[in-house]
Amino acid sequence: MTPPVRQRRWLLPAVGVVLLIAVLGLVLSGSGIGSVGSAILEFLLAQLTRLKQAQTEHPAAVYCGAFVLYVVVAGLSLPGAAIMTMAYGWMFGFWPGFVLVSLSSTAGATVAFLICRYLLRDVIQLRFSQQLAGFNTAFEREGAFYLFTLRLIPAVPFLVVNAVMGLTPISVQTYWWVSQIGMLPGTMLYVYAGTSLPGLEELRNPSVTKILSPQLLIAFTILGLFPLVARKLASRFKKLN
Repeated sequence: MTPPVRQRRWLLPAVGVVLLIAVLGLVLSGSGIGSVGSAILEFLLAQLTRLKQAQTEHPAAVYCGAFVLYVVVAGLSLPGAAIMTMAYGWMFGFWPGFVLVSLSSTAGATVAFLICRYLLRDVIQLRFSQQLAGFNTAFEREGAFYLFTLRLIPAVPFLVVNAVMGLTPISVQTYWWVSQIGMLPGTMLYVYAGTSLPGLEELRNPSVTKILSPQLLIAFTILGLFPLVARKLASRFKKLN
C-alpha cells in the first residue's frame, strides 16, 4: 500500500491554487490594494489580454509554442506541470486544452523516458537501484498494466516513473500509448479545474463569490477524490484478474 504522504502529491498543486485564489479574492475584495498592488495587477491583466489576443490572431503559433513549452517541461521533469495544465485549461478552454496537454505531456514523458534509457542509464541505475528492482518485479508480474496504474494514480513522482521505466524492458511504443491512456483522466480533471478559474472580467472586477465559484470548488473536490476512487478501482481490477 502506498504511504499516505505520497497520495498527497496529487493534492498539493490543487491546494496551492485554491489558497492562492482565496488570498487573491480576499485582498482584491477589500477596501483597496494600494497603488503598487493595483499597478502590478493591471500589468498582469494587460499581459493576459495580449496573450489572449495573440491566441486569436495567431492560433497556430500559440498552440505550437504551448506544445513545445509543455514538452520541454515534462521532458526535463521540471516542476510546475500541474499548474501549467490548469493554465492551459484557463487559456484554451476544455477540449483544446485537454488535447494539447494530453499530447504534449505524453510526448514529454517519452522524451524523458528515452533520455534516461540511452543517456543517463548508469546514473539512473545508481540513483534508483531500489526502485528499479521493485519496478522490474512488478512489471514482470503485471506487464503494461503496472505502468497504467502508475499513470492513473500518481503515487510515484513523474520523474521516478520516467527514469526507472526507461531501464525496464518495456518498448517505447508500449510506454507511449499506455502513458497516453493512463494520464487521460488526471489530465481531464486538471484542465477542467483550469476552465473553472476566474476569467479576465472576474479578475478585473474581483469578489470572493466570483473567484471561489461553485464550479471551481466542485472541480477541486473531484480532483482530490479521484486518486482514492482510481486506487480502489485498480485494486478491484487486479483482484478480478
